[in-house]
Amino acid sequence: MPRTRIDPWADAVQHLTNADPRWQAIVERVGPCALRPRRDRFGTLVRAIVGQQISTKAAASIDAKVRALVGDPHEPTALLSAGEEKLRSCGLSGVKARYVLNLSEAVASDRLPLKRIGAWEDEAIIERMTEIKGIGRWTAEMFLIFALNRPDVLPVLDLGVRVGIRDFHGLDELPHPKHCPPFAESWKPYRTVAMWYLWRNIDALRAKPV
Repeated sequence: MPRTRIDPWADAVQHLTNADPRWQAIVERVGPCALRPRRDRFGTLVRAIVGQQISTKAAASIDAKVRALVGDPHEPTALLSAGEEKLRSCGLSGVKARYVLNLSEAVASDRLPLKRIGAWEDEAIIERMTEIKGIGRWTAEMFLIFALNRPDVLPVLDLGVRVGIRDFHGLDELPHPKHCPPFAESWKPYRTVAMWYLWRNIDALRAKPV
């Protein structure tokens, strides 16, 4: 008999739909929460740096060129050996190339111990990561969400989160980041899952035929 797959986010979805019935339509539109931990923690951070302030398509193209240059998956020693000029030849700006190298040095030296960091508290991870030039709070929070699947992250600096909160609550304008937490209070302790559904709901509505 085939194994029955257990949905790791079933309790989270139940919590959201109990907290506010408006979640039911979003869950039905988007489907089951597909968040799963990413084993490639270093690559997740590299791709987050590459993707800062550019389109998803452009970021994927640059990342593919970097992997073609130094190998797949990303390895800190290989990126350090490549150096800034070769990374820039893949389409990275000089600033982003240096950010990737800063990250690579921190991981290679174990200043950022990615293999052990999963045992740390969320804020401790954010604090350590943001010590590295090129990694801000948003990037660290994306790591918590997508690499570690921490359940209660609210990345208020993310534009999609603010758009999602505005649309969910029917606000007239985008809420300021510091004003976002009260709107998500009832979603605790599963704000990560709420954010994932808000992101995917925006995508689903954009793809819906007129």
